[in-house]
Amino acid sequence: MLEKSVIEHCSPTLASIKTGNLFTYKYESEEELWKSVEGFNECVREKGVSLTVLRRSEKKALIYVCRFSSLERDLKKPGVANFIKKYGYERTDPAYALERLRSRLAQREDFPHEIGLFLGYPLGDVKGFIEHHGKEYLCSGYWKVYQDEQKAKSTFQLYQSVRDAVLRLAAIFTKSVIRHNYFEEESEDGTDYNRVLQRDR
Repeated sequence: MLEKSVIEHCSPTLASIKTGNLFTYKYESEEELWKSVEGFNECVREKGVSLTVLRRSEKKALIYVCRFSSLERDLKKPGVANFIKKYGYERTDPAYALERLRSRLAQREDFPHEIGLFLGYPLGDVKGFIEHHGKEYLCSGYWKVYQDEQKAKSTFQLYQSVRDAVLRLAAIFTKSVIRHNYFEEESEDGTDYNRVLQRDR
């Protein structure tokens, strides 16, 4: 069930504290996949969330869930445009960038390094991963960290707290976690997750 997978893998994005999440979804048929994708997007569109299929193979879909406003903000951060231009990104608007990412994924079996920027990873950590070939990192969690270790650890803890809280709610309410207002429009200070933690206690 697509909604269950989204709740399990994308809670920080749904709660407005992360730009995007990525996961692999197994489906039975093309019809079932696209019906589920269309239904989910219809449900969350007004909340600023979007679900995109980036790659498909052998009844497995690589699915990306994001907040377009957060992705737009991240891609406009200093240094990002010049960095991704090396990989063929001529613009930074989200729709174009996602199409370019989809094209890059179609050309290879692994993940292109810039995909971290679509998931909210700091540019410095993405560059550090490339420069150090994924080694010599300060710590690791949702990504490998090469700068500002304490901030990253706090972020990882926040993501995990939100995920745990949402999974507890989902065990009780299932679809209502997404279909009702557990996830509001995102805020600049990233504190919307408190609604998830406090509601229906």
